[in-house]
Amino acid sequence: MVNKDPFYLGRLQDYYALHRLIPSYAEIAAMVGVSKQGAVKFIDRMIFAGYINKAPGGRLSPANMFFARPHVGCAPAGFASPATEILGDAITIDDYLVEHPSQTVLVEVSGESMINAGIHDGDFLIVERNTNPNLGKIVVAIVDGDFTIKYLRSGKEGMYLEPANADFPNIYPEMSLDIYGEVVGQFRKF
Repeated sequence: MVNKDPFYLGRLQDYYALHRLIPSYAEIAAMVGVSKQGAVKFIDRMIFAGYINKAPGGRLSPANMFFARPHVGCAPAGFASPATEILGDAITIDDYLVEHPSQTVLVEVSGESMINAGIHDGDFLIVERNTNPNLGKIVVAIVDGDFTIKYLRSGKEGMYLEPANADFPNIYPEMSLDIYGEVVGQFRKF
């Protein structure tokens, strides 16, 4: 017998993406084409596997694994290799990019000063609040009261911020330089 749980889970994830809630057992049964008892058994398996939580009162909600995406292997960015899908573990984007959730924020990029570091206008940066990053790290800084994203550098004039685009000058603070956080990742939608 073929395990249809991944297909059913995919349907449930798509439904959640549209409506931001887990449907009733009857709706799940209709959505995936099983009896209501079949839907109950499916949800029980998803609870056991860590995809669904059941709150007091029976309300269903997504668990952390609900948002995990399959890791299907690596694809070379150089020479082509045979296309075979290697099923690996599932990971959530948070598990991969966020080490300290209480200290992590998203910052949207505006401008082109970091383009040569691969950071483009409209990208989202994952920023970990860290007021003392190492030199050379990309940081979100508050310089003389204004936010900016640059490399943190030090020279004979003290700490300064360096862009990754030759069309923009280095920034030397006139009054203050505070580090808001260190950039630990980024994402964009194509």
